[in-house]
Amino acid sequence: MSTVVLLAVNAKYVHSSLSVWVLAAGVKKYARSPHDVRVVEATINQHIDHMADSVAEHAPDVVGISSYIWNAGLLPELLRLLRKRLPGAVFILGGPEASYNADYWLDCGADHVLCGEGERSLPVLLDALVDNETLVPAESVDPDDPVDPYSDLYFSALNGRISYLETSRGCPFRCAFCLSADSGVRFFPLDIVKEQIRKLSLSGTHTIKFVDRTFNCNADRAFELFEFILGLDSACCFHFEAAADLFDERTLSLLASVPPGRIQFEIGLQSFHEPALNASFRQTDLEKAERNILTLLQAQNIHVHIDLIAGLPYETLSDFQQGFNRAYLLGAHTLQLGFLKLLHGSVLRKQADELGVEYRPEPPYEIKSSPWLSEDDLYILKQTENALQHTYNKSRFITTLEYVLSVSGLSPFSLMNALGTAALNHGTQLEDYISQVYDFCAGLPGVDSNTLRDHIIYDWLCMVKGKNIPAFLKNRDKQYAPIIEEVQKLLGRKIRRDECAVLSSGKGIYVDSNDRDPVTGLYRVHFLE
Repeated sequence: MSTVVLLAVNAKYVHSSLSVWVLAAGVKKYARSPHDVRVVEATINQHIDHMADSVAEHAPDVVGISSYIWNAGLLPELLRLLRKRLPGAVFILGGPEASYNADYWLDCGADHVLCGEGERSLPVLLDALVDNETLVPAESVDPDDPVDPYSDLYFSALNGRISYLETSRGCPFRCAFCLSADSGVRFFPLDIVKEQIRKLSLSGTHTIKFVDRTFNCNADRAFELFEFILGLDSACCFHFEAAADLFDERTLSLLASVPPGRIQFEIGLQSFHEPALNASFRQTDLEKAERNILTLLQAQNIHVHIDLIAGLPYETLSDFQQGFNRAYLLGAHTLQLGFLKLLHGSVLRKQADELGVEYRPEPPYEIKSSPWLSEDDLYILKQTENALQHTYNKSRFITTLEYVLSVSGLSPFSLMNALGTAALNHGTQLEDYISQVYDFCAGLPGVDSNTLRDHIIYDWLCMVKGKNIPAFLKNRDKQYAPIIEEVQKLLGRKIRRDECAVLSSGKGIYVDSNDRDPVTGLYRVHFLE
C-alpha cells in the first residue's frame, strides 16, 4: 500500500479546497490497488518550511499538489524542499497551472504532470506506480456517476470555512481569456446535487460557493436548485457565478422572494465595449444584462458582485472609463476592476504576440501593455482600482460617495481615479485613511464641509463596530449625555459612547450594533427626532 499526500495551498485560511478531496474520492472509487490517501491543506501565508513539514511528517511515497495562479510562485521552492526531505518520493502536479505548462513543472522537479480530470487520471497513475505498469489513458468522468468528496474527514477538516460545490463541469461559452472556453457542459444528477447541498448546509459552514462556470446556463435546472435552496432551513449563504442576461422572468420572480443574505451572485460583465467582447468571443446581451441586474438589486435581498476586466483587445482607456461609469451606476454591491491575465492554455495567450499584448512572465501573468492600453494607462487604472477596493468594494463611505458624485460633477471613474491619486492606500490604518478621504472630498467643487462630515459620520457608524469616531469628526460643542440616554431608552440596553454621534445640525444619530444588514454587512443607523 502506498501512502499518498494530496496538498492544497489555498489563498486564505477561510478558503477550503475542493480539488484535493475530489482527488481523494476518485482514488477511493477507481483505484485497483489500495492507497492510503491523506489530505493536507495549507495557505500561501504560511512559511514554506512549515508547509513542507506538514507534508513530510506523513512520510509519503507520493505527493500530489494542486497548482493555481495564486500558489504557483511558491511551488518550485516547495518542490525543492520536499525533494530534500523526501528523497524517495514521487511528485505529481495537477491543476490549471501545471496542466497547461507541463514542461516547466517537470524541469522544476515534478515527476509527473496530470492533465484533464484528476479523479480519473490520478488513480490510474498511482496504480501504475505501485504495479510497475505502463500508463494507459484515463477515462473521462461520467457525469451520471460523479465522485462524492464530502466524506466525514472532509467535514472534520472544513471546520466552518467556506465550502465549495460543483454541480456541473465545463462551460458552453468560448471566452478567449478563460480556460473553460468551449469545453461543453456536463451536468451532475440533481438528486446527488441536492443531497450534497443539504449536507453542506448542515456542516457549520457559513458560505457555500458553487464553482460552476455559468450556473444559470440551463435556466430550468437553475430554477429547480434555487427553489430547493429556498426551501432549506439554513442560515448559509449560497454564492453563484452567473450570466445576468440568462436569467428568465420566472427565475427573477423566485429570486425576489429569497430571504435577505441567502444568495450572492458574481456576474462577469467583463466589458461594455462591443469590439472587446467580440475579440474575446464573449457573448452577452448587455441591455438585458443591465435590466436583470437592476431587477436583482431592486428587492434588496441579494448581494450582487459585478466583474470588469481591463486590458481586453480593442478597449482603450476612454472606452473602459465609459464602461466603468455604466457599471458603477447600476448600483451593485461590489464592482471588481480586474486586469487581464494571459493564462497558460487560453486563446488570448496564444494570440498575445499577434495582438501586440505584453504581459508579466510570472503568475498571474497580468497584462503590462497593449496597442490599446499603455503602461501609463494601466497605472491610472491601478490607482482607480486602489480607491475602489478600499471604499466602495468594502462598503465604506457609501453615502459619502453618493453625495460627492451628486454635487461635484465628477463621473464615478474620475472620482475614483482622483481619490486613488490623492490617497493611495497600501496598508494605511482606517483612521488615517478616513482623514485622507475627508480632506480630498472637502476640496472638490460643490462639496459642503458640514454635509460631507455628516455623511462620513453616518458611514463610519455603518461600517465600524467598537471604535470611536476619529477626533477630527467629533462635534465637540454638543452634549452627548442626553443622546446616549435617549438611545438607551429606545434600545432597552446600555450603549457605548462610540455607538452614537451628533451631526452638524445638532441632531443625534446612533447605530444599533446588534442589527446588521445581511446583504451589505453594514450596521443599521438611525436618526433621533
